Amino acid sequence: MKVLLNVIWLVLCGFWMFLGYLTAGALWCITIIGIPFGLASFRIGFFALWPFGRTVVVKQSAGIASGIGNVLWLVLSGIWLAIGHVVTGVLLCLTVIGIPLGVANFKMIPVSLLPLGREIVPTDRAGAVLAGARF
Repeated sequence: MKVLLNVIWLVLCGFWMFLGYLTAGALWCITIIGIPFGLASFRIGFFALWPFGRTVVVKQSAGIASGIGNVLWLVLSGIWLAIGHVVTGVLLCLTVIGIPLGVANFKMIPVSLLPLGREIVPTDRAGAVLAGARF
């Protein structure tokens, strides 16, 4: 079921959201200071390309630098990417088949707004990561 949802997602909105994250990441990587933001954008872009079967968890080691970086990200990139998720989510929810995909778009809004200090893991390992276990 995950593969089918991912294929439908890829065709309807995943590829376009991936391009948005790729563009944001490329712009961030123009400067040396922006490279960590660009890498975060690429990481979330690949998550937006094929999201089902993976989830986002908060890194236990994230500190104040992630919080400050998230504020900068929010102002320069996060709002625009979140608007993309809202628009595609609403459009997908107009059809019965698209409702699960629209809901998935809405679930991606928090990570598009505040990506630093987050980690993308397979859903079967999310519990272990939250418990602090290393694999």
